[in-house]
Amino acid sequence: MNAESVTSNGLSDGVRRALEISLRGADELLPQDEWVRKLQRSEASGTPLRIKLGLDPTAPDIHIGHTVVLNKMRQLQDLGHRVIFLIGDFTTTIGDPSGRNSTRPPLTREQIEANAQTYYRQASLVLDPEKTEIRYNSEWSDPLGARGMIQLAAKYTVARMMERDDFNKRFKAGQSISVHEFLYPLMQGYDSVALKSDLELGGTDQKFNLLVGRHLQQEYGQEPQCILTMPLLEGLDGVEKMSKSKNNYIGISEDANTMFAKVLSISDELMWRWYTLLSFQSLEQIEALKAEIAAGRNPKDAKVALAKEITARFHSAAAADAAEQDFINRSKGGVPDEIPEVSLGGAPLGIAQLLKQAGLAPSTSEGNRLIDGGGVRVDSVVISDKALKLSAGSYVVQVGKRKFARVTVS
Repeated sequence: MNAESVTSNGLSDGVRRALEISLRGADELLPQDEWVRKLQRSEASGTPLRIKLGLDPTAPDIHIGHTVVLNKMRQLQDLGHRVIFLIGDFTTTIGDPSGRNSTRPPLTREQIEANAQTYYRQASLVLDPEKTEIRYNSEWSDPLGARGMIQLAAKYTVARMMERDDFNKRFKAGQSISVHEFLYPLMQGYDSVALKSDLELGGTDQKFNLLVGRHLQQEYGQEPQCILTMPLLEGLDGVEKMSKSKNNYIGISEDANTMFAKVLSISDELMWRWYTLLSFQSLEQIEALKAEIAAGRNPKDAKVALAKEITARFHSAAAADAAEQDFINRSKGGVPDEIPEVSLGGAPLGIAQLLKQAGLAPSTSEGNRLIDGGGVRVDSVVISDKALKLSAGSYVVQVGKRKFARVTVS
């Protein structure tokens, strides 16, 4: 280590910067002193550290809440460390009990394979594919066999397993816990042994599993990994964690216009948390932007910048620019340049039925509710009469601020 690069607290500039990046937005880094020593050793030897993230392909698509840990992986990847993107095709057959109050049904092999096909493609929108090692934990889990599984289980106690919060709560409540659920944290921990990971990332709900990996590495004579947990991202409502079931999410496969508009819909307070967890801007840049807002700059400017950054990441810079212009047009009451075209028969057609058939409302009853709320326009005119019937012709129909269709009735 070059003496000139050592700071007053004994850390080189490079190690100090790596530690700051590691801690940015993190919930916990355990043990921090061990991580510092690993960073120092890596800098001195020129050997990159092995950073592991495991994701079970339980669903085909991911939302931007899932990318919080991917962003951290990318930050560490940009420091020169080796990123391992682990697809849990074996552990998914067990079913992760984390945070659940009942036994989780495992997926079939066909479901797992179908979901896994899209996972890495989506993750590659955040990670650098050329610097990412892709692994599947069936590589070492399938050959383990029954004998190996029993030997692995002997390295962890039931008492330690019952310290896990969700197991403990279910046991006290008299809810069932299947024996196979104990295998999940053991198999996830064994992944760290197989990969010889130096650091494993996960959400705060994965802390127990990550610590099991650290324990098992010691049992197998390896240097234990450090663990870095990231908070669960609040959704559009700013209260509940982002979830498709709560409809407060932004899917990374959503179209650019919808993605841009959804980011702009979040509160000014939530915007800064999203900046910390989702933006690739430095903390210094974010603090400078905060200072400008505090000095009187419109907060919307910062929100637009964040919306463009996120949209560009999952689409392109050109798509982000177009989404911004589309949002401006809609805000002025204009019609987007490109809207779906729908042809319907049955003229004259009732307005609620038209909304349903055009895909602008899930049902006629919901269509009527939208009309009652003043959320339906035909050729820029607000519709208040639910009995309205449209004769043959072409109409621009708008529902809310973002749904448009050019409907031809014949």
